[in-house]
Amino acid sequence: MKRRKAREYALQMLFQLDFNHEEPGKAFFSRFWEPLDEPEDIKNFAEHLVTGTVGHLPEIDEVIRRHAENWVLERMATVDRNILRAAVFELLFKKDIPPAVSINEAIEIAKKFSMKESAAFINGILDKIAKASGKA
Repeated sequence: MKRRKAREYALQMLFQLDFNHEEPGKAFFSRFWEPLDEPEDIKNFAEHLVTGTVGHLPEIDEVIRRHAENWVLERMATVDRNILRAAVFELLFKKDIPPAVSINEAIEIAKKFSMKESAAFINGILDKIAKASGKA
């Protein structure tokens, strides 16, 4: 399985959920995957990231707020906010993924999907979170 691809899909789903104020569910996932032909392992990992992130959203958002000095979460670019959310879910709740992998994946996805400066911004926040949680 290519986890990067799954993470990219998870970002797209989180963006859509955030933008449209939706909740993930069977109908949402079916609509998302309908035009795509992806293996089940990619779908499963992407959906796990989405449901896990949304399921822990209040806690994840609070952690981001604490470490994003001089930034208001709701005013961050939607793409950046959701890259951070998914990466923080991995950092805090996915014991089988090394923190460096979660951070590096978030940086690479930011380079692909966001603005030029976003990778450094995301790296800085995730590094602070990893250190504060004893994972760096």
